[in-house]
Amino acid sequence: MKSKSFRRSTLMFRTSAVALAMLSFFSQAVEYQPNFKGTEINEFINIVGKNLNKTIIVDPQVRGRINVRSYEMLNEQQYYQFFLNVLEVYDFSVVEMKSGVLKVVRQKDAKMSNIPVVGDNGGGLGDEMVTRVVQVKNVSVRELAPLLRQFTDQAGGGHVVNYDPSNVIMMTGQAEVVNRLVDIIQRVDKAGNQDIEIIRLSFASASEVVRILDNIYKKQGQGDQPEFLIPKIVADERTNSVIVSGELQARQRVAEIVKKLDAQQENQGNTRVYYLKYAKAEDLVKVLQGVSNSMVAAAAGAQPQGGAQPTSRGSNREVSIEAHTESNSIIMTAQPDMLRNLEEVIRQVDVRRAQVLVEAIIVEVGETAGINLGVQWVSAQGGMQQFTNAGVPISTIAGGAAASKAKEANQTSKSIDPLTGKETTITTGGEAADYSKLATALGAVNGSLFGIVKDDWGAVLQAVKADTNSNILATPHLTTLDNQESYFIVGEEVPVETGTTQSQGGTGTPFTTKERKEVGIKLKVTPQINEGNAVKLTIEQEVSSRAGDVKGDPIFNKREIKTTVMADDGMTVVLGGLIDEDVQESESKIPLLGDIPVLGHLFRSTSSSKRKRNLMVFIRPTIMRDGGVMSDISQRKYNYIRAKQLVEQEDGIQLMPQTDTPELPVWGKDKELPPEIQKRLDSMDQGEKETGGNP
Repeated sequence: MKSKSFRRSTLMFRTSAVALAMLSFFSQAVEYQPNFKGTEINEFINIVGKNLNKTIIVDPQVRGRINVRSYEMLNEQQYYQFFLNVLEVYDFSVVEMKSGVLKVVRQKDAKMSNIPVVGDNGGGLGDEMVTRVVQVKNVSVRELAPLLRQFTDQAGGGHVVNYDPSNVIMMTGQAEVVNRLVDIIQRVDKAGNQDIEIIRLSFASASEVVRILDNIYKKQGQGDQPEFLIPKIVADERTNSVIVSGELQARQRVAEIVKKLDAQQENQGNTRVYYLKYAKAEDLVKVLQGVSNSMVAAAAGAQPQGGAQPTSRGSNREVSIEAHTESNSIIMTAQPDMLRNLEEVIRQVDVRRAQVLVEAIIVEVGETAGINLGVQWVSAQGGMQQFTNAGVPISTIAGGAAASKAKEANQTSKSIDPLTGKETTITTGGEAADYSKLATALGAVNGSLFGIVKDDWGAVLQAVKADTNSNILATPHLTTLDNQESYFIVGEEVPVETGTTQSQGGTGTPFTTKERKEVGIKLKVTPQINEGNAVKLTIEQEVSSRAGDVKGDPIFNKREIKTTVMADDGMTVVLGGLIDEDVQESESKIPLLGDIPVLGHLFRSTSSSKRKRNLMVFIRPTIMRDGGVMSDISQRKYNYIRAKQLVEQEDGIQLMPQTDTPELPVWGKDKELPPEIQKRLDSMDQGEKETGGNP
């Protein structure tokens, strides 16, 4: 019994093992042969999900029918790739989440989903969506990225982005496409044969050779010449060398050209003409002559000693430098090496000089205040109270009032001769009233004047309070070259007598010599641009005016500032301050009577005055290194004046409402016709528009 039971157990064990082995074999060897004709894509996704035992989430926008058939048996991995291929053909993609769930979305939405970022070891397979970051070492990603985008579907799931700071490229798309782009990057990202070569010259000038080479390669760069074959060329004047950077092939071409240019000329002397761009030929000739004299002296001191024969290179060092004013050019004849040195001087001196716009505001504020209060009395019998600080004297007013009375005609008067005792009657004619003296007296009245006449007494009360504020304002704008003086004046010329000369022999009439003195607002500025954006300003500012005459000689008021300041570009500098301040009080009174409280005001005159003057100058320099800055500033000033005109045009002219005010044209608008004709044509065009083109 034991033997049969053991055999039966062994047989059952062997049978189970065979069954398990067969089940394992068939589970590993599962194959698929997909065949879908007119199948809804959602149904296709469901079938694949069941076969692969995958959870798949389908976007609602995934719709359509598919037609596909495979004539080969596919294993599980091939079957999954087949699934991805079919979806890619119909513009759909599969995004695999970390949990193993698959999402089917549109390709253009897939790149914004949670796509895995792969590296060099696991770059993905087939059409699965991946993101990959590639470090580029030898070329610029800014130039490489546009080329890679041409190999991807940017409107679909593909996407290529470059990040310049790290020089990396980030790519998103199907794994096979991304791997293909990585392969392209690895083939392109090769270190070129970039190197630097220094070519030392013996006869030619380095700057002149570089200028020639730049012109050659500039024209080649505009054609089909590859950019990597265009070298970078720089001149080193200190060692008279040419520095070349680029590919080996490009450097060799440059070296051949330089070798041909660096040849000694047959003659010892050369004559060249240099056309200047910015400098003045007459001024530059003096500089070049001084430099050439130093060079000749240095060459003469370096001649061989002890009877040795000088070399041909230093045997003749004569230099001729002339200026041609009409063409603003310089003609030089000298040895080649001296010509190179002088040419370098010309190159460094003949440069565009920066300009400085100096905007200034000159303000002189004068403030004057005064109060006068006084009472003056006069009596017909001869008594009078009069003060000099009370304005117009009462005697002047009384005299003018007396002269204004008309005298009656046919008035008779009798007189007795003391010798004969006879009485004589005299009849006089009438005289008209004379108001001139009274008008002159009243014309000098300032403030309020009250007069009282009672019987033979008259009184005048005069009170005045004066406040004066004067503001002399000038806003000059001066544009000048660096280190060039600029001058501005607004005023007049006043003749001043300088002396009297007797005629020959002393018998004739002496003649007087005079000179004219400028009086007004003056501003003289000399700017000097330092390294950077600082400007050194030498300023001379003057405000002068005529103050009167002394015995025929004019007196002038003068306020002047002379200083040197340093200001940054666009910063404002303020100069000046309080000039003077004067306070005066005066009182005139009758002794004893003028000291009586309250009533004493009737017997005294009080005057108080205060004067203060203040001169301020505001200066702002603006550096203009090119013509564009000057054009912008000029346009801004022009538009400001035009805006003021437009405002005045809207306000109109009082009492003349139909009168047009002047108006500047729009900046940059060229008018070929005179303004009045252009205005007439514009009105005719407007009339045609209103009538619809009918005459």
